[in-house]
Amino acid sequence: MADLFDTVGPAPAPAGEAAAPRPGPLADRLRPAALTEVIGQGHLLGPEGALTVMLRGPLPSLILWGPPGVGKTTIARLLADRTGLHFVQISAIFTGVADLRKVFETARNRRANGTGTLLFVDEIHRFNKAQQDSFLPHMEDGTITLVGATTENPSFELNAAVMSRAQVLTLERLSLRDMELLTQRAEAELGAKLPLDGDAREALQEMADGDGRALLNLVEQVAAWTVDGPVDRATLSARLQRRAAQYDKSGDSHYNLISALHKSVRGSDPDAALYWLGRMLKGGEDPRYLMRRITRMAVEDIGLADPQAQAFCLQAWETYERLGSPEGDQSLGNAVVYLALAPKSNAGYVAFKAAVKQAGETGSEPPPKHILNAPTRMMKEQGYGAGYQYDHDQTDGFSGQNYFPDGMKRPVYYVPVDRGFERELGRRVDWLVEQRAKRGKT
Repeated sequence: MADLFDTVGPAPAPAGEAAAPRPGPLADRLRPAALTEVIGQGHLLGPEGALTVMLRGPLPSLILWGPPGVGKTTIARLLADRTGLHFVQISAIFTGVADLRKVFETARNRRANGTGTLLFVDEIHRFNKAQQDSFLPHMEDGTITLVGATTENPSFELNAAVMSRAQVLTLERLSLRDMELLTQRAEAELGAKLPLDGDAREALQEMADGDGRALLNLVEQVAAWTVDGPVDRATLSARLQRRAAQYDKSGDSHYNLISALHKSVRGSDPDAALYWLGRMLKGGEDPRYLMRRITRMAVEDIGLADPQAQAFCLQAWETYERLGSPEGDQSLGNAVVYLALAPKSNAGYVAFKAAVKQAGETGSEPPPKHILNAPTRMMKEQGYGAGYQYDHDQTDGFSGQNYFPDGMKRPVYYVPVDRGFERELGRRVDWLVEQRAKRGKT
């Protein structure tokens, strides 16, 4: 349950001397002694980092949000050391209500004896609402300082009450520079360089995908190899399995990646759009969900600038249904490329939303009587249909009559853009406005 201690290890041995290896997993042997030794997270732990500044006063309750293997548990332990609080760690996966009561009671007794408690809750998002609520009184009276760790977006997963009493700190996945520094520290601990050439060394770090614990596990495997010379990238890839990318189809990464795909299409970048589509497919996303979202992009972002875009997406969807995966996946790729390169307009989308909004505001205003049918004599006597002008009877096929409720100022919802097919629609809109003005029916 604990995250990687993404840390700087002990100082390298003097030149010519091999460091004596210590027992235990490499990640445990590279635990830091201070926050300044943690690798990565400079935005939090640098001289003016958010957490550094917080430590100049009483430590507030915190939520540490970030991917696996970036130091959440490490930072929590070191915060307890720095502030003199007793460190208690629990996991939301294995802790029930009875366990929480014991934790709170012990913390209360400890506080009565003059010692505070830093309660670290791993996977805090897995607690239900009632369990999360149970923390509140103990946070408020100072019995505990809560430090929760989560890989999920706290805005979605944590109670508003907990969020209002804790500061959220976002931890970032380790960069390749961080991974190289961690690799060097691992080599210093092991007392030997890894048997890899430069390209393979970088490939090893890429395989860990920003997760320091995963990197150290890979380092330990490679360090145990007996090889004649430096291993190249191809040999490394054949011997080691690349770590699966982090992707939860119901979690935060799901929404981040579909957002990246949508915005890449909107931004007319087919290469980026294909990349994010590939990421989601490799992560196991349902292609039908993707086709629904891609079709939505055609409706919202291409709109009437290319009326064929929606039909293209629906045809791609049908192609996928007939072929299935993996053959049908290409139809998704084709649709994404088409949409990315299509002219863009959200004028129809904006117009529809504005019309729906005003329709809700005007309530039950009736249509003008001249556009109502009059199937009965009584309705005719009341003026239903009186004065209606049949547009097909007009010379130019346009009567210019009013179709909004009587007394309602004529609104303008649809303003076409000067792109793609919508340029032609704009000309038609301009002609209609001009004809209304001539007829005095604006």
